[in-house]
Amino acid sequence: MNVGKPIAIGNTASLYLYENKIIKVFKDHLPPTEALNEAKKQEYAYSRGLPVPKIFEVTVLKSRPAIIMEYINGETLGDLLMNHIEEAKHYMDICVNEQQKLHVLVVESDSLEPMSEKLKRQIDDADVLDPKLKDALLKRLDTILFEPKLCHGDFHPFNVIMKDEKAYVLDWVDSTSGDIRADVYRTYLLFSQSSSELAEKYMNKYCKNTGLSREEIFQWAPIIAGARLAENVSSEDNNRLMEIVLKYL
Repeated sequence: MNVGKPIAIGNTASLYLYENKIIKVFKDHLPPTEALNEAKKQEYAYSRGLPVPKIFEVTVLKSRPAIIMEYINGETLGDLLMNHIEEAKHYMDICVNEQQKLHVLVVESDSLEPMSEKLKRQIDDADVLDPKLKDALLKRLDTILFEPKLCHGDFHPFNVIMKDEKAYVLDWVDSTSGDIRADVYRTYLLFSQSSSELAEKYMNKYCKNTGLSREEIFQWAPIIAGARLAENVSSEDNNRLMEIVLKYL
């Protein structure tokens, strides 16, 4: 199969457009199970009636695991937001509304990995955290009570594609069964990486829509920031994340 050159390259995979389908080929540093795990999560979201690309096949391409899925020919919500910043309120409304569609769904037992297990693993893997900080974060995590709902784990405008005024949510690899307040803080953290103003617009809109308070969302701040330290994202500032951990812990 000659798929040509990738149309996009991310931290974990390269995307190819072939016969009006997207082929997501995972990078060498990831385990061979990554494609199957992500496909199962995306299929679960699809089965719950959410607007996500349909999975056609999990296969191998270029000696690497790959997912073949539906191609959604549109623009990301992130691009629309950046290119039409004067319409920020409109696009932020879409962003929050789409995330809320996930957050109302209770996850059936064993359908997805529990969020707490994923966060504990990430905190343990964050080398920049000393043992005392790790222990404090894990103890905080164990004290928070919540009803397990569907959480995307990496929800931001560039993971939402708009086509014919309909939104489709992409990249389900980090989805878990967990606390929607943690998922909201994760999105806030991603917004604040580039724009504190947009981050505040997002937080205010989500709280207004749902009745959740900023304080109950921010109880997750040190945990989510500490877990992100394990991701080693080149565009992220680890000093910023550490400041959040120390401020809110």
